Amino acid sequence: MSQQPVIIVGGGMVGLSLALMLARQGIAIRLLEAVKYPENPAGEPDTYHSSFDARNTALSRRTVQIFTELGLWDKLSQHATPILQVNISEQGGFGKARLQANEEKVESFGQVIENAWLGRVLLSEVRANANIELVDGIQVTSLQQDTGKVWVTAQQGSEQLEFQSSLLIAADGRDSFCRKALGIGVDEHDYQQVAIVTTVQTSKPHGQVAFERFSKNGPLALLPLPAITGQQDSYRRSVVWTVEKGSENQWLGEANDVQFLQALQHTYGNRAGEFTKTGKRFAYPLSQVLAHGQVSGRVVLMGNAAHTLHPVAGQGFNLCMRDAHVLTRYLTEQYQAGQDMGDNTRLQHYEQARLSDQKRVIRFCDSVVRGFSNQNPLLKLARNTGLVAFDVIPGAKQLVATYAMGLKV
Repeated sequence: MSQQPVIIVGGGMVGLSLALMLARQGIAIRLLEAVKYPENPAGEPDTYHSSFDARNTALSRRTVQIFTELGLWDKLSQHATPILQVNISEQGGFGKARLQANEEKVESFGQVIENAWLGRVLLSEVRANANIELVDGIQVTSLQQDTGKVWVTAQQGSEQLEFQSSLLIAADGRDSFCRKALGIGVDEHDYQQVAIVTTVQTSKPHGQVAFERFSKNGPLALLPLPAITGQQDSYRRSVVWTVEKGSENQWLGEANDVQFLQALQHTYGNRAGEFTKTGKRFAYPLSQVLAHGQVSGRVVLMGNAAHTLHPVAGQGFNLCMRDAHVLTRYLTEQYQAGQDMGDNTRLQHYEQARLSDQKRVIRFCDSVVRGFSNQNPLLKLARNTGLVAFDVIPGAKQLVATYAMGLKV
C-alpha cells in the first residue's frame, strides 16, 4: 500500500488547480484521474489552436488573482479575453442594464478562456511539479477510512492498486463515486433545461463585451473570445443558450446550423452584426446538485462533487476556485505546524468558513434561473422594471460587480 500525505481524486480543472495550490506550499500530492490524459513527453502544452468547438470558462477577477499567485497567468493570458462591459437585457422587454469596467474602476470584470487551453496549461504544470504524482487512467473502486487514515482501492487496467493518506479530497464530479461511497446524500433539482454550448463567428468585433440576454427559449450568454491565430478579422464569441429539455435536438447537428444561426440573429438583433458561422453544438442537461455535507472524517468534497450549479451566471468554477484557495490556506497551516492535515475538527472549520459564500452564490444562481425562466407577463414586467432600477440606482452596480468578480465572499 502506497502512502502520500494528500490524495486528490479527480483531475479536472478544479482538481488540477488545487493540486498546484497545495504543491506550491511544499505539500506532496497524489492525483488520481479516471481519464487517460493525452501523452505529452515534452512536459509543455500542446501547440494552441483556436477551435470553433472549444468550450470555455469565464474566470472572475478573484480566480485570475489566484492563477497569478500560482505563476500561471502569463501563460493563460495569452489566450484569454478580458470582459470590459456586460450588457443585460430581455428579448421583447424594455429593461436594460449595463456594467462597464472603467466605471467600476477595474481593468476588467474577468477573463474568458477556452477550456482546452486552460486544461493544457494546468496539466503541463502538474506534470512538471515534483510534489505531485499524477496517476491517470485509474478508477477508484472503494474508499474507507478510520480515525487515523483514509485509503482507496483503484483499478488501472488489469492491476488493482491501494493508496493510503491522512487526507483525501474528492473532486470527482457531480456524480462523485467518493461522495456515494461515504454515504453523503444530495439535494438535486432538475431545471428541465439543457445548455446548448458552442462557438460562433460574427461580422462585428465583440469589443470585449459580454451579453446576457433572457429570451423566450431561455437565458442566452454571448462571451468574447480571441481571434483565430493569423485571422484578426475572425470575431469569435462563445454561446451558452439554456433551452427547454426535449427541445435541444432542433439545435444540434450540422443540418441545423442555419436554423441555429437564424435563431441567434432573431434573439440578438444586430448588436453583434451578422452571425456567420457556428461550430458543433454540445448539449448538457442542467440541474443543481448540493451535497448534504462537504466533510466526512478525513475526506473533503471539492468542486462539482460538493455543489453543481446552473451556468447562467458563470459562477460555478469560480466558486470552486475560492473553495480550493481557502482549503489550501487551512491545510498549509496544519502542514507547517506539523499537525494532522486530516484532522476532522480543522476540516469542519474550513467547511463552516465557506458556507456563507457558497449559499449566497447558490441562491443567486437559482433565483436568476427561476426568475427569468418564467414567462408570466406580470413577472416579466417586474423583471424589466428591476433591470431599469438596477441601471440607475447608485451603488447597485458596484455591489453586484464586486460579488460577481469574487472579491467579496
